[in-house]
Amino acid sequence: MSRHSKWSKIKHTKGAADVVKGKVFTKLGRAISVAARHGGDPITNFQLRIAIDAARAANMPKETVERAIRRGTGEEGGGVIEEVLYEGYGPGSVAIVVEGTSDNKNRTAPNIRHIFSKHNGSLGGANSVLWMFERRGVIRVPHPEQGAEELILTLIDLGAEDVKEEDDGLTVLVSPDKLEEVKGAIEQKGIAVEYAEREYAPKDRLAIGDPEVRAKVEGLIEELDEDDDVANVYTNADI
Repeated sequence: MSRHSKWSKIKHTKGAADVVKGKVFTKLGRAISVAARHGGDPITNFQLRIAIDAARAANMPKETVERAIRRGTGEEGGGVIEEVLYEGYGPGSVAIVVEGTSDNKNRTAPNIRHIFSKHNGSLGGANSVLWMFERRGVIRVPHPEQGAEELILTLIDLGAEDVKEEDDGLTVLVSPDKLEEVKGAIEQKGIAVEYAEREYAPKDRLAIGDPEVRAKVEGLIEELDEDDDVANVYTNADI
């Protein structure tokens, strides 16, 4: 797996679930605010539209969504939230890219550096590992009731570069600059879109044969995911 997101993890006890929901809403709200800096109308701001879609999928209250938009456009108080990107190496020399949002980079950067160091990793500079990844548009659609072959052909006709059939649905890969166009074409065909986003995908995967190293990598990724300022973690580790 190359992408990890705290937003997708579900805890089963109510107390833990409430904590996770709070973290999810915080991260989703920040994503909305960052996107809204480029305009508060989701009709003309695609990044805002997909951020709102993600919030709705998580059942974020409407008033919370609207408040996050107002914060991004400057209509509501609060510090400026910025996008942040960190790169580094984990145990076994695996490459890791961390996407996030922050209202205080002087807090976020040391926190991320500490997490890397704690797990025998190291935070690198710009493009220290990013060259090992490529930007992709990713769209996920549910499995059809019958065979997926016809749907896959349709998705390719609509602009998909590749379609991967997985247990929880179909993952559609597109050029990042075609994400809005292909998502719209899919929806116009009446096909439900569960998720759409631009992600970092590893150009090559690094196998980890040592179970101890694998556990250390997973521990690093899990703690990065736990940080409130982290939205997504990408790795070239084949785990």
